[in-house]
Amino acid sequence: MLRTILASPKLDKDKLKEYLIRLMYVEMLGHDASFGYIHAVKATTEHDLALKRVAYLATAQFLDEHHDLIILIVNTVQQDLKDDNYLVVCAALTTICRLVNEDTIPAVLPQVTELLNHPKEHVRKKAVMALHRFHRRAPASVEHLHGKFRQMLCDKDPSVMSAALCALYDLIVDDPKPHKNLVPSFVSILKQIVEHRLPKAYDYHRVPAPFLQVKLLKILAALGAADKAASEEMYSVLSTCLKKAENSGNVGNAIVYECVRTASTIYPSAALLEHCAAAVSRFVSSPSNNLKYVGLESLSGIVNVNPAHAAEHQMAVVDCLTDPDESLRKKTLDLMYAMTKSHNVEVIVEKMLAFLADAQDAHLREETVTRIGTLAERYAPSTQWFIETMNEVFAIGGDVVKPRAINNLMRLIGEGSGDDDADASLRADAARAYAELLRKPKLPKALLEVIVWTLGEYGGLLTGKSNLEVMDMLCDAAETQPEARALAAQTMTACAKLAAQATASGGAPGLSEKASRLVERNLNSEDVDKSQRAREIVHLMREDASVVAAALPRDAGGEDVDVDAATTSIEAYVNRARQRGAAEYRTESERARESERARESERARE
Repeated sequence: MLRTILASPKLDKDKLKEYLIRLMYVEMLGHDASFGYIHAVKATTEHDLALKRVAYLATAQFLDEHHDLIILIVNTVQQDLKDDNYLVVCAALTTICRLVNEDTIPAVLPQVTELLNHPKEHVRKKAVMALHRFHRRAPASVEHLHGKFRQMLCDKDPSVMSAALCALYDLIVDDPKPHKNLVPSFVSILKQIVEHRLPKAYDYHRVPAPFLQVKLLKILAALGAADKAASEEMYSVLSTCLKKAENSGNVGNAIVYECVRTASTIYPSAALLEHCAAAVSRFVSSPSNNLKYVGLESLSGIVNVNPAHAAEHQMAVVDCLTDPDESLRKKTLDLMYAMTKSHNVEVIVEKMLAFLADAQDAHLREETVTRIGTLAERYAPSTQWFIETMNEVFAIGGDVVKPRAINNLMRLIGEGSGDDDADASLRADAARAYAELLRKPKLPKALLEVIVWTLGEYGGLLTGKSNLEVMDMLCDAAETQPEARALAAQTMTACAKLAAQATASGGAPGLSEKASRLVERNLNSEDVDKSQRAREIVHLMREDASVVAAALPRDAGGEDVDVDAATTSIEAYVNRARQRGAAEYRTESERARESERARESERARE
């Protein structure tokens, strides 16, 4: 119906406003109303104020900055920016903010700049907003007008000043240095707001201009970062702002949160951070999950500056880890990771392990396992505690343990601390603990990998068990453990190491009966690694004890391996192969080129 009505040559202009409103509604419902765009653009030239404003609104909703019809409204906008009626000027400025592009900015920039001196505060505010939009679209076009934003900061109307604050915030985030001298001005404005010097119309739930306070706090945070002199000018007003905002409902909580963020971003003040920590404690202990989340977020910022302020809230933070809200648990994990030190690592890791046991989300489990491993490595009170903690991690979260964590644990057991007696005791305890663990019916692959390696290296330290008995334990595990079948190659190597240790110590040479059967089964395995390892072990066990000991030295897990990059050891073998007529090795690219030449020759013959 609209399409038919708008196409009629006798269109009733008195009803055009209604038609444009209906067109906007049609677009809102997702239908194509492009047939009416040109009517909206034409209506912007009408003299009727109500129709003109609706036409500008419709044009701003229908078109974007790249639309072909933009060129048709530039002239109309230029004329309306000079209109005596400030409502027409405001409508034109609003449309500019929506539809301006780099090509149209130069056409309207001079007139918009002149409107900064307009007697009506609404026009001045929208002119500042238009210049702000120009900066976002094409920063170079208004680079020479940055001083205008500073001037409008001193405007007698708070709405104009607030628009200038938004523009200056973008400039400061891009480059704070040129605006450092504005710190006293921003501090003064914030102080006036906090002291209720703005009109009551700017109050929200009896809180003076909260959105302006938040914007000013963000600006001060950007200007005070790593700047002691600038930060010292802010401490007093931040403390006042924080004090006034407490117990002021949700909007007051927002200001408290922004104060804490600012205080933890600028050059730190011990007194101010202590005040912030006290304010945050109310959030962390709140029954509202929203406030708890805000409290954890705020405390994270404080902890990054001075972890001491988090000590008194440690148990309240730990309690959040059992909350059913997933986002809250995630934020709690982040904070606990940041606040962990050597004096509280045992408590926090214990809580994180309990959390890991109940967690279902794979990504969260993986992240928790990684963080426990990092904290255990960094702050472990003893090597024994580290090994026990990592064993528990592998047992609970073995499905998401990364290879690096497995290698770190094996390296720690192999290298030790440097104290021979303590290292020997540690390895014996680890071997004993892992031998006990093998009795469990189901162990994760990550833990089995550590167990097999440790018993292969240090199984001989088990009291009351011979090396042959340890081999049988490993082979039984390879048969019964669901995840152990993938570790057959490692199990064979561990048995070979135990056999080498027994031979070197004068014990019974060779593999146990179960170990021999395991090796035999893998001689013809389809897995190349298993087959090769089984054949190497069979041949190695036929050699003298000295050769076996040299190939599989005792307690050499932490030693560096010398690599002969020139491969001189196989030079004689290569020369004998050449003499028998073996072909020289060619790289993949050389083989590809040779194949291509052969195909070309074949085609030429055809």
